[in-house]
Amino acid sequence: MGKKILRFIFFGNYFVGLLAVALSLEATIQQKLPFNSVNYYLLLFLAPTIYYTYAYNKAVTKPSGNNPRNQWYYNNKSFITKSQAVLFTVCILLATRLIYLNYSNFLRLPALYWLAIAIIVLAGALYYGLLPKSFIRFNLRNTGWLKAFIIGFVWACCANVLPLIMLKIETGVSYHDSVFWTWLFVKNWMFCTVNAIIFDIKDYPTDANKHLQTVVVRLGLRRTIFYILFPLLIAGGISFIIFALYKGFGPYTMIMNAIPFILTLLAAYSMRKRQNILYYLVIIDGIVLIKAICGIVGAAFVT
Repeated sequence: MGKKILRFIFFGNYFVGLLAVALSLEATIQQKLPFNSVNYYLLLFLAPTIYYTYAYNKAVTKPSGNNPRNQWYYNNKSFITKSQAVLFTVCILLATRLIYLNYSNFLRLPALYWLAIAIIVLAGALYYGLLPKSFIRFNLRNTGWLKAFIIGFVWACCANVLPLIMLKIETGVSYHDSVFWTWLFVKNWMFCTVNAIIFDIKDYPTDANKHLQTVVVRLGLRRTIFYILFPLLIAGGISFIIFALYKGFGPYTMIMNAIPFILTLLAAYSMRKRQNILYYLVIIDGIVLIKAICGIVGAAFVT
């Protein structure tokens, strides 16, 4: 029963939706900004859930005994199709309500904000090749080593860019501490990139067979862990310490924000041995949730 629930939450990508909301709340609290509307957070939860489920469901055409997630999608195809229709309908209703309540503010949104929205939507659509092939054949997944950095970029935008855009639309509030915002954005980008590279370890045999030159395929497992993941995490930890000292953060804030880096180092080291897919989803994605919680708790100690 416990495994069935875990598969439903993680294979169904509901946990991904939760992560999107958690990272957004973390960034909002760290920057001491007003919260967005419940309408927005519901949309933020539903959009990645629908997006990832659609992409995985589209890719599965037959059961695979050695891939539990593919097997789950194949066995639950009818449920997934119906749930996607329901969630998409709810998403459209929420988006319509958001536009209706803030129609004039949408029209007054500066061009720079629209450019940011266009970049995020385009990157998300191209990542899984969701646009019609008659329109464009480019697929960001096929860029190999760039893939993880693009995933990290999109997630950092969801956490640090979209909330500011929606805050401007819903309340007219703008954020002006560009130094702090830039640091938070880069921190989330690099952290989510490391997370994506760890996930590439899961797909290493498949990507190698498809000649998809991801970081892991290019460098090999051991080099990826010790020459890419460890240096990125250590550099991120050092940059945080420097920035924390510059901003005058107290010891509790520094400790709370250091925990996710330490946990990710341990998780990266554990990747030397091949794990099952639920391990990757529960542990690796779980660390992202812990990061958001630690960032929120750490912000409580900032005066």
